[in-house]
Amino acid sequence: MKRFVLLFSLLTVLCVTGCAAIGPRTVVRDRFDYSSAIADSWKDQMLLNMVKMRYGDAPVFLDVASVISQYQVAGQLNSNFSWSFPPKGDSQGVGGVAQYVDRPTITYAPLSGEKFTRSLITPIPPASLVTLIQAGYPIDFVFRLCIHSINGIRNKFGGAARARSADPEFYPLLERMRRVQDAEGIGLRMKKVDQETAVVMIFRQKVDPAIEADILANRKMLGLDPQAQEYRVVYGTVPSDDKEIAILTRSISEILVDLASLIEVPEVHVTEKRVNQTIVEQTVSGTPVRPLIQIHSSHEKPADAFVTVRYRDYWFWIDDRDLPSKRMLTFIMIVFGLVETGGKEGAPIVTIPAG
Repeated sequence: MKRFVLLFSLLTVLCVTGCAAIGPRTVVRDRFDYSSAIADSWKDQMLLNMVKMRYGDAPVFLDVASVISQYQVAGQLNSNFSWSFPPKGDSQGVGGVAQYVDRPTITYAPLSGEKFTRSLITPIPPASLVTLIQAGYPIDFVFRLCIHSINGIRNKFGGAARARSADPEFYPLLERMRRVQDAEGIGLRMKKVDQETAVVMIFRQKVDPAIEADILANRKMLGLDPQAQEYRVVYGTVPSDDKEIAILTRSISEILVDLASLIEVPEVHVTEKRVNQTIVEQTVSGTPVRPLIQIHSSHEKPADAFVTVRYRDYWFWIDDRDLPSKRMLTFIMIVFGLVETGGKEGAPIVTIPAG
């Protein structure tokens, strides 16, 4: 009987403890665990798709549509007793079962369809670039990644079909724009022009003489009216007049292709013509221009990586000590979310019990 009481007490404690862990207390643990896992998987997916594009493979994006976590605590206690007259004696039996079940169900939805494809190949609207710059991102950072040209001055592009170096004026132009932005000598805003909402770039008056010299140099390089303070920002290659700034923006697909061209691929793959040689960045005034992102490769898995994926028996990764590359990967995901317009309609949904 003492054993029965002891076992009953133990099962009761287990059930009470299990019930106490289910409910509100699981929210903090589950929210952060699942959000971290989803964020890490997005980084892996983005890097893997860039690597695949470098090798001419098709990128595939899979979204986590929902996560449903189910918990169950169950306990069962049974006992049996039997008596018989001598000489057979008597017998007793006590049994118990305690069960704790965590059964998450995760739903995946492939990003596909006409809307999603169009969002990948449609150039980013100049208004979206204004949003990013107003959010605090450096103008040179945004323009190096997201535009092909500004008033005909071309950016570098690494796509194999039309690879090119940047025009000599491009990087000095961005350096001056960054200095003007840091000195709060430039502003971007939305304004009604001819009954339409337009993006306007404004240069402030009464700034530091050094910044004023940068503004004048940029106006001259872009062919702008030196007396005007406001310039309309439009999508295109060539401005219609000297009060217009024409920006030819890139699509998400072009951004990924350009960044993929910077991946350090194994030399054996280049020799075997499985992939093109990595493009070497040009120099400005004798100083090499830092690549937008640095992605390494090796046979051995790296020990200190921010994100790493395996492809064709090689590891591709971003070093955890490379802060600019880490920021770039995060920024790509922000831009990806900024222009993504859906595309799950009609796509097959895969639901997997993960428990």
